Amino acid sequence: MAALTVSVQDRIARITLCRPELRNAFNDAVIQELKAAFEAVGQRDDVRAVVLAAVGPAFCAGADLNWMRRMADYTREENVADAGQLAAMLKAIYECPKPTIAAVQGDVFAGGMGLVAACDMAVSVRTATYCLSEVKLGLIPATISPYVIRAMGARAAHRYFLTAERFSAEEAHRIGFVHELVDADEGSNALDAKVNELAQALAGASPAAVRACKRLLQDVAERAIDATLIAATVQGIADIRASEQGREGVASFLQKRKPAWLAG
Repeated sequence: MAALTVSVQDRIARITLCRPELRNAFNDAVIQELKAAFEAVGQRDDVRAVVLAAVGPAFCAGADLNWMRRMADYTREENVADAGQLAAMLKAIYECPKPTIAAVQGDVFAGGMGLVAACDMAVSVRTATYCLSEVKLGLIPATISPYVIRAMGARAAHRYFLTAERFSAEEAHRIGFVHELVDADEGSNALDAKVNELAQALAGASPAAVRACKRLLQDVAERAIDATLIAATVQGIADIRASEQGREGVASFLQKRKPAWLAG
């Protein structure tokens, strides 16, 4: 099965993650596919809005385990190159000239938080759980941080970056990380209906004005996500992945044991 599918109907593009057996976790190949998909639909004249969706119980669980196993043996240079690809994908979503909506049908963890945050808006089922779990693995959410901090605000980020707590969709809504909540017990129809309502509002606006408005928002909102900031986040994750506790945290997670800092 393809890692993702892309369809266009009634001027709305839908990019869907299709790895439910892996909780839609991504690896380097999926990252490249996502980047290419957003770049492609962003240039289509027949597309007015883009929906990022997923199938299965999770929206996205971040990095998949096989990729993490490979990363555990990466050199610092390989970590820099690897994180750079993720950063480029997130920037492609964030800077897509078409407005973007995350349709969150399930749990969102770690790097998946970056996917939601990079979209212009997000609709979530109430049953979804959110988590920035990196510090439990001896890592930091560096590459996704420019987008997540913008989406939830610095004050909330101070808590959830540092504690790695799981939090509810209600809390995600309260802090502004998601814009709308729908009841999951109504099936996918409620989520699809709300996402379609937003998409149709976007499709009915002037394409040129929407494109200019996205640029305005990015120009005005706080610090620019520029090459300097992206390079700093890439260096930050590469440094901590290669550190003693970073390696120990990932190894203990993959081996399903407590990390050394909790032993004894």
